[in-house]
Amino acid sequence: MSDQSHDIDVLNDLIATTLDSADGYSDAADHAKNPMIADLFKQWAAERRQVVADLRIAVRDLGGQPEDDGTVLASAHRMFMDLRSSMSNDDRAVIDEVERGEDHIKDKYEHALGDEALGPQARAAVQGGAYLGARRS
Repeated sequence: MSDQSHDIDVLNDLIATTLDSADGYSDAADHAKNPMIADLFKQWAAERRQVVADLRIAVRDLGGQPEDDGTVLASAHRMFMDLRSSMSNDDRAVIDEVERGEDHIKDKYEHALGDEALGPQARAAVQGGAYLGARRS
């Protein structure tokens, strides 16, 4: 039998990372100069928020308390993105930062999927959100 506290910790880590990603996409949408890019980022932010909702359900089903906040690192990253965007006249700086964020979330989900101690219920929840980074890589 899997250790549910381990599963809860893994899922909560992904919740925080996915919240960071959703917030990052919302921020990127605010900084995008091209309305089509902004709309795409808003759509991706909404998708991330749905994955967060699904992961929170999985944590509750395991008897845990779901994470409700992102990470401090993401806040610093958004401040950096704000600075880079204000210094740029186009969307390239915003897109570059989004790509860096995509690499990070993809790594987090791949690491979780490679965790042999992860129980089947938690693994199913991780697989439900794993398409996030894979789709755009």
